[in-house]
Amino acid sequence: MAKTQDMTAVLKDMMGAFPVDTAAFEDAFKNTASLNEKLAGVALTAAEKSSEISNKWTKDTLAKLSDMSKAKAEPADYAKAMTDFASAQAEVAAENLAAFAEVAKKVQADSFELFMSASKEATDGAQAAVKKATADVTAAAKKATAK
Repeated sequence: MAKTQDMTAVLKDMMGAFPVDTAAFEDAFKNTASLNEKLAGVALTAAEKSSEISNKWTKDTLAKLSDMSKAKAEPADYAKAMTDFASAQAEVAAENLAAFAEVAKKVQADSFELFMSASKEATDGAQAAVKKATADVTAAAKKATAK
């Protein structure tokens, strides 16, 4: 009677001949986690600065509204107060929008720098992994042919 070959042993031998280095996966996970942490820091800093700009803008607007809402002696004074408020708001809006643009520009620059750094690290890591894998496969092939 014919004996069937134990495929488990064959697969185990085959997998043993081509070892997988899990350190590469661990390094990739650590690098990704590190990049995510840095990107979160950039986003949180931008959110904090944007919140500060919005808060200041709101306080300034409320202070000017308080001045505008005071009782005036002459009807023309109401028109002047409204005109002054509108012109001050236009000026403040331009300043605050410029501040928001600076925050966005900083986020863009920081993110670009992080991605470029991560890309360089990934490229270096991939080159090292390929060299190691090539050496391992070559060693396994020599070992297999030597038998």
